[in-house]
Amino acid sequence: MNLSGILFFPVTPFDAEGRLAEGVLAEHVGRGLEHRPGAVFVACGTGEFPALSEAEHEAAVRVAVTAARGGTPVLAGAGGPLGSALRQARAAREAGADGLLLMPPYLAMGPREGFTAYVRAVAEVLPVIIYMRGSVVLTPEQVVELARIPGVVGLKDGLGDIDLIQRVVLAVRREIGPGFAFFNGLPTAELTMGAYRGIGVELYSSAVFAFAPEIATAYLAGAESLLTEFYEPLVRLRSKVPGYAVSLVKAGVRLTGLDPGPVRPPLVDAAPEHVAELAELVRHGRSVAAAHGRTAATAAGR
Repeated sequence: MNLSGILFFPVTPFDAEGRLAEGVLAEHVGRGLEHRPGAVFVACGTGEFPALSEAEHEAAVRVAVTAARGGTPVLAGAGGPLGSALRQARAAREAGADGLLLMPPYLAMGPREGFTAYVRAVAEVLPVIIYMRGSVVLTPEQVVELARIPGVVGLKDGLGDIDLIQRVVLAVRREIGPGFAFFNGLPTAELTMGAYRGIGVELYSSAVFAFAPEIATAYLAGAESLLTEFYEPLVRLRSKVPGYAVSLVKAGVRLTGLDPGPVRPPLVDAAPEHVAELAELVRHGRSVAAAHGRTAATAAGR
């Protein structure tokens, strides 16, 4: 699976009655696609994967696939108990998804060969990118073993252990080759991309792309000042309350004029004062991004 550019993780909108708001999701995904992400990862972490019923998960994937119209790869979250993961995978395949982001199994963690069997079973349905986070902490040798399974195409790192991921990348490149995909999946990945690029990981998921794609694309285009002017303050704000890695994204989407509804428990919606702080950060980040665009255009015209 050849991925490039920013990886877009949309939120999952809910209406006033708490139901999946399919029309809002379609518009949200459509707006993001205008900025040409490398792929859409629907019903994943930012999309409140753990809070979705299987019917909601299936509907969200179908909406995203329809919005993408075959022009952009769509991957769906899957995971938890094996039975649920397989049903999600099959439903995603039926909806036309291109692959899966495989979340950690729920609670029960067996030995190495047990996790390998779990991954193999799901990868038989659709291509899989393994999400290394939480209870899933893999050695370089394990990742090489998993990368040999047909259908396992990549690894998303949500741990941030640079020493470990460097050794994983080196082992996989040595034993498997360059085709296996790695990407930075930390909550605000832009802040750590300098370190990840240094070890050969160029892909990353962008929470900011979901509500301020012009900022996210300006950073990708080289607006390094956004790290201090926008991303670092955003990380400080995100760190104030557990779960804000999702709640602030929904608040940010609301600031664009599109109402994604509330987050579901156990998450809580962002406090009004934090939403106000986010709004000011986005305003400033957009001004920095616009200035970078003007400077780049002037330089190109010389």
